[in-house]
Amino acid sequence: MSVLRCPGCGAELDADSTAYACACGELLDVEHDAAELSRVNFEKGSGVWRFRALVDPAAREVVSLAEGDTPLLYSEPLARFAGLDDLSFKHEGRNPTGSFKDRGMTVAVSRAKLAGAKLLACASTGNTAASLAAYAAAAELPCVVLAPEKATALGKLSQAIAHGARTVLLRGDFDAGMKLVRAAADEGRVTLLNSANPWRIEGQKTIVFEILRERGWDPPDWIVFPAGNLGNCAAFGKALHEARDAGLIDRLPRLAAVQAAGAAPFAAAFERGFDELRPVQAETMATAIRIGAPVSYARAVRSIRATNGVVLAVDDEAIAAAKRAVDTAGLGAEPASCASLAGAARLVTDGTIERGASAVCVLTGHLLKDADANLAVHAENAPIAVTGADELSAMLSS
Repeated sequence: MSVLRCPGCGAELDADSTAYACACGELLDVEHDAAELSRVNFEKGSGVWRFRALVDPAAREVVSLAEGDTPLLYSEPLARFAGLDDLSFKHEGRNPTGSFKDRGMTVAVSRAKLAGAKLLACASTGNTAASLAAYAAAAELPCVVLAPEKATALGKLSQAIAHGARTVLLRGDFDAGMKLVRAAADEGRVTLLNSANPWRIEGQKTIVFEILRERGWDPPDWIVFPAGNLGNCAAFGKALHEARDAGLIDRLPRLAAVQAAGAAPFAAAFERGFDELRPVQAETMATAIRIGAPVSYARAVRSIRATNGVVLAVDDEAIAAAKRAVDTAGLGAEPASCASLAGAARLVTDGTIERGASAVCVLTGHLLKDADANLAVHAENAPIAVTGADELSAMLSS
């Protein structure tokens, strides 16, 4: 049995409720019966739903596009880049719509359909819009997505359009869109599918469950990941505690949340001892984490504190350098993903991560999500125009 519980006042709601926040203002958490955790069998099923007992034990008809089961990859050039021998990459760009968002969306859309939702909605920098559009289409439910007019990569926007979402371009940023869509959800006009939705967090937990399973339940010393709206930070901490409570692991890895310097309110709060969240006007090339007022702040603080984790910011130059490394190593990822490698390298340099430690970096989105960024970062490798064999021969000889 699962319930929705408020971590602030302790209020409990039925799991079938479509609420995402408590009357006291705190975002709700999904809490599963401990007995379910003791009966886990991860050899049945695949992807996200392999972990049904830890995600949604009561799930019946699920809306799935075969998400999850993404690879854990090793690259010697990238290990050298970071200064670590034991460094792997969990590549979430291999999900159906090209980002980790699909993990949370399969669970949250399944729950929304079960609850009789009529219209699904989200604010997005692009990846959430693409994912919601695909899963809403699979569920045969209408959806509306709000995305910044000037800060949404065309690849992501085109996905939402192609899957049939009612697409609204905002003359503001993600944070403005989040305010609008939360207000519509609070009025009962839409069902919110951003990571404020507690069922999104349940799906995103499976990134960590897969990392642990792929490592034979031997936790790495560190899990390093990009941080924007902080849903993954919340999910990863929750996953680690549930895995330990289920007897699957006997120690917790440390979490390292990496923000872009131009969108780093969480990193700034960490430096101040998590006194409060002070929203910022976000600006960074890493559009997927261009968020100035992260919704899951309180949840993420709990995760960092519980795992003795760290939060840091890296500038766009460091993200671009990491992206060049990831791309030329053959893995490929969108800019925000590469903040994880930039962050890992910084933490090794400053001694926070010891060179003999084991670490997993999460790559959150596919290379083709942001074609403009690819061309900008790899400008030195721009296409060369030739008109005949002589010119081609000269080029090959140069």
